[in-house]
Amino acid sequence: MVCRGRARTLSPVVEVAPPLPLPPGSRLHLPGRGTTYVRHAEGPPGAPTVLLLHGWTATADLNWATTYGPLSQRFGVVAMDHRGHGRGIRSRRPFRLEDCAEDAAAVCAALGIDHVVPVGYSMGGPVVQLLWRRHRELVAGMVLCATALRFADNSARARLFHASMLGASACARLSPPMVQGRFVAEWVRRRVLAGPYRDWAAVEFGRSDPGSLLQAGAALSRFDSTEWSGSIDVPAAVVQTELDTVVPPSSQLGLWRSIPRCELYPVPGDHGVVFSGPSDFVPALVDACASVADRAGLWPPAALGALSITASPEAPRARMSTAWTRGGEPSWRRP
Repeated sequence: MVCRGRARTLSPVVEVAPPLPLPPGSRLHLPGRGTTYVRHAEGPPGAPTVLLLHGWTATADLNWATTYGPLSQRFGVVAMDHRGHGRGIRSRRPFRLEDCAEDAAAVCAALGIDHVVPVGYSMGGPVVQLLWRRHRELVAGMVLCATALRFADNSARARLFHASMLGASACARLSPPMVQGRFVAEWVRRRVLAGPYRDWAAVEFGRSDPGSLLQAGAALSRFDSTEWSGSIDVPAAVVQTELDTVVPPSSQLGLWRSIPRCELYPVPGDHGVVFSGPSDFVPALVDACASVADRAGLWPPAALGALSITASPEAPRARMSTAWTRGGEPSWRRP
């Protein structure tokens, strides 16, 4: 028996001021799909657009808040909440990563964007790959962060994760919403660490639909692009989180090696470095996006001479801005 009730959030949302300035955001209706929430920063005139796709259980703001400002100095920036996450689309249909990709394409169509560089973090990585596979005319290049070709392998840990997500997905479809909420609320409680942003992060996590989150975990554990990633024919970059305890760094290297025309940007940090260590992560991300846009021919001629490396005195590795090629040699970005 499938629970047909209305999708619910964990609890009523009480707004808390975000820790950083955020771009303007609004609800956006996608005909035939539903209503999602999108942030949009115009960027410099004629600049390429990056589409930010967040990770599992996060929201666009939780995942990308530290990157909005630096990216919008160089690019148009669009960020959306995935279905079931945050203020994203609510649907009674089972969660599918393919639907997330279609939602992303629909957002671009609604905003009049013909060519985009999608940037995926963790679960956003599979969504980016599927977006390319299903809408090749839209995707000019891609940036993949803290993600992989597949999220289940033959290790005992991976098998346990896969089994737990399948069980959780069944729970999501068979259990009353209250039970779903308690399950996910406990998981969220463990993720929201003490700190100055705790209250804001808890509110962001609490916007999501528990059943959809559980189904999304199961969908993620089933994803596997190993058979077709080698056919990706657009400029690409992988931002590797070298100390990642969620997506193994070796799996991230496997993704980089599988995609032609792909550069590697190593960042010293764990899975949450985008928020915990932005001085390391953000310069690498901006450089990766600039390289992909450059190689895709998206920069207007006047902007080519302005390409520069985003440096931070706290991040000497980012100041070097080494993009490793598949042959194992560094490919230096222009100064």
